[in-house]
Amino acid sequence: MQVATLQSKIYDIRGQKVILDFDLAILYEVETRVLNQTVKRNIKRFPVDFMFQLSDDEYISLRSQIVTLENVGRGKYSKYLPFAFTEQGVAMLSGILNSDVAINVNIAIMRTFVMIRRYALEHKEFSAKLLEIETKYDKKFSDIYEALNYLIKKEEKEVVQKERKQIGYKK
Repeated sequence: MQVATLQSKIYDIRGQKVILDFDLAILYEVETRVLNQTVKRNIKRFPVDFMFQLSDDEYISLRSQIVTLENVGRGKYSKYLPFAFTEQGVAMLSGILNSDVAINVNIAIMRTFVMIRRYALEHKEFSAKLLEIETKYDKKFSDIYEALNYLIKKEEKEVVQKERKQIGYKK
């Protein structure tokens, strides 16, 4: 399974990285209805921080941001709002879905979540270092920019002086 494919199915909703039920159903090669029925039979395994149902506003907002969601979910294929599974919820699914496909997909999803978390931490550290460097060297950079602007303006003045019509005596 391609990491890019999995990353495209991970959304940021309510400040959490989640995968929607219909995307999981496609990955697990089952119907969304079957996936949700299995979850409902084991609902004690899925507290609110593992799985939640999107509100109308969240789903409309998500659909407007992501073109691929226009033909999926409520309205055309389902009368229910989709469920969103957090990383822990996806891990819990591995305990109730025992097919080989489900096991392989869960392994790939867990690796993708870990990669995203690792990238976010590295990016956060990089941003902090960049901010530190900018603050430390801000004065030096402003001096360099000032010197460069002076040189550019000096060159522009020389060009203007050469191009203007000369007045005075001809030799």
